[in-house]
Amino acid sequence: MILARWRSRRANRVLIEQIHDEIVAAARAPELYARWNVPDTFDGRFEMVVLHAGLPMRRLAELGDVGAEIAQELVDCVFRHLEDALREMAIGDAGVIKRMKGMIESFHGRNRVYAESLGATDAEALAGALARNVYAAPGAEGEAHVRDLAQYVRRLAAAFADLGLAEFSGGEFRYPREA
Repeated sequence: MILARWRSRRANRVLIEQIHDEIVAAARAPELYARWNVPDTFDGRFEMVVLHAGLPMRRLAELGDVGAEIAQELVDCVFRHLEDALREMAIGDAGVIKRMKGMIESFHGRNRVYAESLGATDAEALAGALARNVYAAPGAEGEAHVRDLAQYVRRLAAAFADLGLAEFSGGEFRYPREA
């Protein structure tokens, strides 16, 4: 019995890591930085991880209790990796704690705004949020790269709309390569 639970937890960890790896690969796609001028900095990459993690988490939350559990495990995994990244940057314990607290608040706040914008199909609100968060430029939502990034986000959200628990729990979740 204990061995079965251990194997189950281990399988879940492997599954969550696989989904996390997909998110990170999508967040590191070179076209985000070259084509849409996302800042290629720690903060810019953080913004892309937030954005790319939020989309499957949004879908998982729509899939009921099991989906919500997977989403929470995914959030925990994302932040374990972010904490590791901060430590690799030689930030001390106190600095890591402070940065993690801010990152957690940012993560949830941004994803709430993105989800609300996507749910209301409010392209302007999404573009405005991306301008503020990704480009740190309020009022830049009219710029082509912001509008294009917002359109990309809407295409991803639409691609995930039909995913069920089977794709997530069966290790079949993949980011569309052409979104």
